[in-house]
This record gives sequence, structure tokens and C-alpha cells, in this order.
Amino acid sequence: MSAWIKMIDVADATGAVEEMYELVKTPHGTVDNVMRAHSLRPHTMKGHVTLYRSVLHNPENVLPFWFLEVVASYTSHLNNCAYSFSHHFTNARNLINDDEKSDRIMECFRNRSPHDVFEGKELALLNYTERLTVDVANINKSDFDAIKATGCDDGEILEVNQVVAYFSYSNRLLNGLGVTTEGDTVGYYKKEK
Repeated sequence: MSAWIKMIDVADATGAVEEMYELVKTPHGTVDNVMRAHSLRPHTMKGHVTLYRSVLHNPENVLPFWFLEVVASYTSHLNNCAYSFSHHFTNARNLINDDEKSDRIMECFRNRSPHDVFEGKELALLNYTERLTVDVANINKSDFDAIKATGCDDGEILEVNQVVAYFSYSNRLLNGLGVTTEGDTVGYYKKEK
């Protein structure tokens, strides 16, 4: 079983579900369980994939894709979402293309100590990621000003804000419906040779 909820198999999809499955196919030509979880209400799948692609895979983002995947992974780690962490840390690892650095990042996540690997604006954005994920009610303007003092501009902060917000939504979808990676091709990006 790959979820607690009924999910329509790709081979059995017709009508709106089949149309949405075509829209959400991965670069591998598959439909991940995160999208199949919407199959009983396919209109929600369209909104989900549109938001996902806009915050994480849009070429107009200025932060590097590897770093956005790190933000996605840290958010998912903090939310204890094994599904998203598995997919997106695989993406980060493949884009970073440095196993030693990736292992250090994994360890800093386990310890909730991004300062062990990151500095400057990357560290400020990861600290913001943590606060936005686990302590959003207590974020204030001085926190925001501290991020800007490291050289981040408003657009970069918005990019991280949107990745964290999206993954907080997606993590709750996945954990709340018991969705697993069973049957998924894990990872969006291929590792560089």
C-alpha cells in the first residue's frame, strides 16, 4: 500500500484524472504518489502541481535550484515528512554533486545546526526556514531585517518563503494521508557524471 487513501492507478485513469496525470508526469514519465493522492479530486492536483513547479522549478527564480532543494529538504525534515525528504534531498544531493558536502548537510539537518555547513545569506535563509516551519507565529520584522542584513533581497526571501510554505502544505498532505514513496522514481534531477 502506498497511501491510506484510495489512489487511482495510472493505467485505470480516465477523464479528468487521466488528463491531470498527463499534466503532472515527472521527467521520468511517471506520476508520483504525491500527485496520485489527489486522484479522487483531480482539480486539486492541478493547483498542487502549478504551485510546486512555480516555487521549485521555475527558471525565473534567482536562488540556485540546489539551494531551493536544500530548503525543501530542511522544511520536510523539520516536519518529519519522509516522503518529501527522500525525494528532495535526493534532488539536492544530485544537484550539489558532492557526496561529502551532501553528507555534511544531512548531518547538520539531523542536529538542527545549519551553521555547521552554511554561512552568510544561505545560513540566514535556512534559519528563516526553520522559524517559518516550526515557529511562524513568533517571526517579527527584526527577524526579517536580520536576513536582509546578510545581503538577501526581498525576492530571495520570498523564494524561500514560498518553498517553505509549499512544503508545509505538501508535508501535511503526505503525512496526513500516509503517502509513501512505494512505486515512485525518487528524485527529479539526475546526478551529474
